[in-house]
Amino acid sequence: MADSSATAAAAAPLSTPQESTNNAAPPPKKKQMILNAFVMNTPGHLSPGLWRHPTNNTAQYTQLSFWTSLAQLLDKAGFHAMFIADTLGPYDVYQGPSNVVPALASGAQYPVNDPLYLVPAMAAVTQNLIFGVTASLTYEKPYSLARRLSTVDHLSSGRVAWNIVTSYLDSAARNHRLSEQVPHDERYAIAHEYMEVLYKLWEGSFRDGAVIADRETGVYISPDAVTKINHKGKYFPDVPGPHFCEPSPQRTPMLFQAGVSAAGNGFGGKHGEAIFVGGQTPEGVRLSVDALRAVAKKEGRDEVKHIKILVGINVIVAATDEEALAKRDDYLAYADNEGALALFGGWTGIDLSKYDEDEDFSFTPKEGGKVSAQLQGIVRRWSATVPGTDNLPWTKRRIVEYLSVGGLGAKVVGSPTTVADELERWIEVSSVDGFNLAHVTNPGSFEDIIEYLIPELQRRGVFRTKVDVEGATAREVFIGSKRLPENHPGSQYKWRAGEAVPKYLAKQEGASG
Repeated sequence: MADSSATAAAAAPLSTPQESTNNAAPPPKKKQMILNAFVMNTPGHLSPGLWRHPTNNTAQYTQLSFWTSLAQLLDKAGFHAMFIADTLGPYDVYQGPSNVVPALASGAQYPVNDPLYLVPAMAAVTQNLIFGVTASLTYEKPYSLARRLSTVDHLSSGRVAWNIVTSYLDSAARNHRLSEQVPHDERYAIAHEYMEVLYKLWEGSFRDGAVIADRETGVYISPDAVTKINHKGKYFPDVPGPHFCEPSPQRTPMLFQAGVSAAGNGFGGKHGEAIFVGGQTPEGVRLSVDALRAVAKKEGRDEVKHIKILVGINVIVAATDEEALAKRDDYLAYADNEGALALFGGWTGIDLSKYDEDEDFSFTPKEGGKVSAQLQGIVRRWSATVPGTDNLPWTKRRIVEYLSVGGLGAKVVGSPTTVADELERWIEVSSVDGFNLAHVTNPGSFEDIIEYLIPELQRRGVFRTKVDVEGATAREVFIGSKRLPENHPGSQYKWRAGEAVPKYLAKQEGASG
C-alpha cells in the first residue's frame, strides 16, 4: 500500500512569544483545522474484514453503549463532529449481478443500520460534539424527513447536521420500487426542488415567536402564526403543509453535502454549509474546492465564511514512522479480499471478477481485450496521483491492497510529526478547512489520533484546545450562525416577526392570483 509520507520530517518549531514592543505586530493566527470522525453504523465501513482485528469492536455496532462511549471519547478530545455515512442498498456488483455474498463475511457495509436513531442517545451523554447524519432525499418524502430531522434537532439541542445525498446504488433503487436509478443529473434537479419544500416547511410554516406556551391564557401556539406552504412543483406537485413540528433550535438543520460532479457542485455550492470531498492529492482536491467556492460566490453566498470544505483521509499514526508502518502491515493481515472487491464494485459499478488476477489495468488492452475504459481511467488516475505507485502495475491484487485499509480516500501513515506535516500541507495546498478522519479499527484509530496526533496539532496552534461556546449548535460551531445566514437561499423562506404571512408565500399567492 502506498503512503503519503515515506519519511519523517523535522518537527515545526514552537513559536516563541515575542517581547512586547510598540512596533511589534502580533504573528498571524494559523488556520484552525476542523476534525470530524468518519464512521458508519455497520461492522465494516472502509476496511473490510478488520471487524475481526483483536482491538476492534465494530461488531458491537448494534449496542447503544458502543456509540455513546465513542461519542464521549470524541467529545472529550475536542473533535468537531461525528460524520455518519449511510447507504440504502448492498454492494452487489462483484460476482453479480445482485450478489450480496462477497460482502457478508467481511461485513463490507452489510448489514447497515439507520444512523439517525443513534443521535439523541449520543447527544444526551455529550456536550459539544456535532452529529452529521446521512439521509437520502431520493427515497424519503420531504414532509416526513422534515419531521424526523426537526425531532432530532430538538432532542440534540441543535447539534445535528443533515448530510444530503441523492443515492447511487442500483440495489437501493430496486428496493425502493424503481426498476433502475433516476438519472444522475435529474436526481439533483429533484434535490433542488426538494430543498425548496423543506425550506418552506422549516423556515416558512411558523412565524418567529409563534410558540407562546402561555399557561395563563392557555395558548401554546399563536393561531395566526402557522400557515400552509401550498407548494406545487414539478416533482412535488402538492405539499400543502404546514410543518408538523414546532421550530427546532436551528429550524433548518445544518446542511452537509458530498459530491463533486458538475451537478453535485452546483447543488453543494448553492445549499451546502459543510461539503465533503475526496481525492488523492491536495493539488487535485484544490480544483474541487475552487469549483465549489466559485458556485457559492455566484449564488451570492460568502464562499469562505459560510462553506467549510472537508476532505476524507485515513490516518494511521503511532509514536514513530516505523511503528505506524508496522501497524498498517498488521491491519493488512486481517483484510478481506472479497470484501474489498465488493466495495470496489459498489463504488464504481465494475465487477472485477471478470478479470485475470495479474492483468495490469493501467495499460491499453490488446485487441479484443475486455478492460473497460472506465476501469482503465480509474487506475490511471490512481497511478498518477497515489504517492509511491509510479510505474507499478495496477492489478486486482494492488487494488485490493489499496482499498483494504481506509477505502478510496487519501492515506497518511507515520509519526505525529509526519502526519501533522502532511495535514498542514493539505490545508495549505488544497485550501480545505479540515478532515473527515476514517478509522481502521474502532477502538484503536481514534484513540491513536487522540494520543499522538491531536497534541502535536495543538502544539502547532492549528487545532483548538477548547471550544468557543459550550453546547453550541452545529451551525454555530462550523460557521458561527445559529440560523441560516441571510445570504443562504433558504433564508428567502423565513417567516419573520411582524409579517402577516411570509414574503415567499405572498409572492406565491400574488403570482397565482
